[in-house]
Amino acid sequence: MSKPKVAFFDFTSCEGCQLSILNLETELLDLLEIIDIVEFREAMSEKSPVFDIAVIEGSYSRDSDLKRLKKIRETASVVVALGACAHIGGINALRNSQNKEDLMKKVYPDNPFLYETNEKALPISGAIKVDAFVPGCPVDVKEFVRVVKNLVLGKDPGLPTYPVCVECKLNENVCVYELGKTCLGPVVRAGCNAVCTSSGGVCIGCRGLIPNPNINSQKDIMEKYGLDMKRIIDSVNMFMTEDAKGVQ
Repeated sequence: MSKPKVAFFDFTSCEGCQLSILNLETELLDLLEIIDIVEFREAMSEKSPVFDIAVIEGSYSRDSDLKRLKKIRETASVVVALGACAHIGGINALRNSQNKEDLMKKVYPDNPFLYETNEKALPISGAIKVDAFVPGCPVDVKEFVRVVKNLVLGKDPGLPTYPVCVECKLNENVCVYELGKTCLGPVVRAGCNAVCTSSGGVCIGCRGLIPNPNINSQKDIMEKYGLDMKRIIDSVNMFMTEDAKGVQ
């Protein structure tokens, strides 16, 4: 039985998620026992017109991206959105609340209309059907390996559907709300082992919302600690686009 062919593609992103995968080292070698990587610009010069699984990093931010994305979708049996940019729009989506022409003049003052861009930076699902995703900025490489193995075996990707707060409690962290900080942990997907809050930071939502997030509970928490809901909206806009409108 031949191994499924996997191709990596990049759109608007820093490509940090792909670099994280290359840093897997021995685990990447183990993964190659069950898949055959046929295209991966960060690691090889070869390209392939044939592949079974397409792993896409980066957001859909240019009109010309659509043709390429549709071609990838037509070829692949499975499309995986890799990282926050591909999954929920990512940092690129910060521009979505700004006027396009004004933004282009700020970023490219010498020739603002030389560069192509959409009205909004969108997740890959804004252009084509996505079958699975690996959340995070950057992705957790062990989770990436687990998701790929599950897909190859025909299983559910196996992502957690509970919030980061659960992992915070398991790590016996003091809730950051008790410290007067604002955190998206109550509504954001776990799976990162609460790495940011465990390191003295807060959750800013790079893994996206859990299914059916309890937005009212998030608002109640903000009110309980006398915090302005605008702080949550600002945090949501850091990573999430259309998926997070309910928070507002």
